[in-house]
Amino acid sequence: MMVTIFVLSIVLSGCGGGSDSKTITFWTPLTGDDGAYMDQLVKEYNATNPEIQVKHVITADMYTKISTVLNSGKGVPDLAIIHADRVPGFVKQGMLEQIDSAIAGQPEIKEENYLPQAWTTGNIGGTQYTVPLDIHSNTMYYNKDLLKKYDVEYFLDDDVVTIDEMLSLQGKLDEGDYVVNDALLGWVILAQIQNLGGAIEENGQPAVNTPVMKQAFEEVKKIADAGLMTPFGEDGYLMFQSGNVFFSTDGTWSSTAHAAVEGLNFGVTNIYSATADKFTNRASSHLFAMLKNDKRSDEKEAGIGAFLEFIRQNSIEWAKAGQIVASKEVIESPDYSQYMQSFFTSNEKEIESLYIYTYEYYPYVAEAVDTYCADIVRGNVDLDETLQTMQKFVEDKISESSKTEAN
Repeated sequence: MMVTIFVLSIVLSGCGGGSDSKTITFWTPLTGDDGAYMDQLVKEYNATNPEIQVKHVITADMYTKISTVLNSGKGVPDLAIIHADRVPGFVKQGMLEQIDSAIAGQPEIKEENYLPQAWTTGNIGGTQYTVPLDIHSNTMYYNKDLLKKYDVEYFLDDDVVTIDEMLSLQGKLDEGDYVVNDALLGWVILAQIQNLGGAIEENGQPAVNTPVMKQAFEEVKKIADAGLMTPFGEDGYLMFQSGNVFFSTDGTWSSTAHAAVEGLNFGVTNIYSATADKFTNRASSHLFAMLKNDKRSDEKEAGIGAFLEFIRQNSIEWAKAGQIVASKEVIESPDYSQYMQSFFTSNEKEIESLYIYTYEYYPYVAEAVDTYCADIVRGNVDLDETLQTMQKFVEDKISESSKTEAN
């Protein structure tokens, strides 16, 4: 019986945080290669023999588990990585601790040492709740051989490929070739909202059924209507890797997968735009945060600060995952220039193009766009009616969320 109790105590202590004074339990949603790169960073930190070691726990359904442990007050991790769009809601619900107590002894963990939008996305009402790890962005890869074949390399001269430039190829492509795929199409639509001077909220209320949202869809729909977008239902990502698509609008993190394809001669640029004078790359950020936990000791918070300072100085390892590292010390180092995503920090205009939505109900707007965008762009549904449906979709989600918070 005593042996059973002892074993159970070990298992339970490994599931959460606060029970082991010499271990910082660190939850992340980083699966696959991302998880492996974070494992390596944690391993390198622990090799410095800190007083309190870090234990990385990859948690695929992390947000569900966060709600569970916070409601029970048991097994709350000492540190977690959350996405930027979660911060406003988490703060409103009282789920986060301010990060100041952890970084008080780390004078270099400050706004000027990080990409600006990565830092400020964690600042709510003047209080800093997070420290950024990265920015991960929608991006557009291009096939150098196809651009040369069709003599349109000049599309890239100003780093802005316009929809009109894409449309100029209508009727000129060999059978089986396409100009662009529909990878991360919802992210592309949200980028157009910014390019067209629009917004997804007005006075705190969701703004989905709007003239700007309609125009964004209409602009992208032109490409599909011209037969220049990869066919509906086909895997446009793989078609790009097969060499039949000029542009792939996926993510910075995809650079490693594309690089592994033998014979794929590719580069990276900004997401296409309806206008030549404005481009936006819809982005998000992985942020270090401390969930509410009264049992977290001052010593652990100091240990968290030491770990975050190590990451600030040494996160070049994270660049291998295709992420735009948030630490200026890293992105300004010569080693960082070898990574393709360094394009997005090569000048101030590129940095400014990385747009992170911070609207409280952005996750619901993004869900609506992702749910309906493919059918709208392909002409499978009526645009005006579907925008009304999307508006109601978001409003219903907000209503459900408010009831849950009240309960």
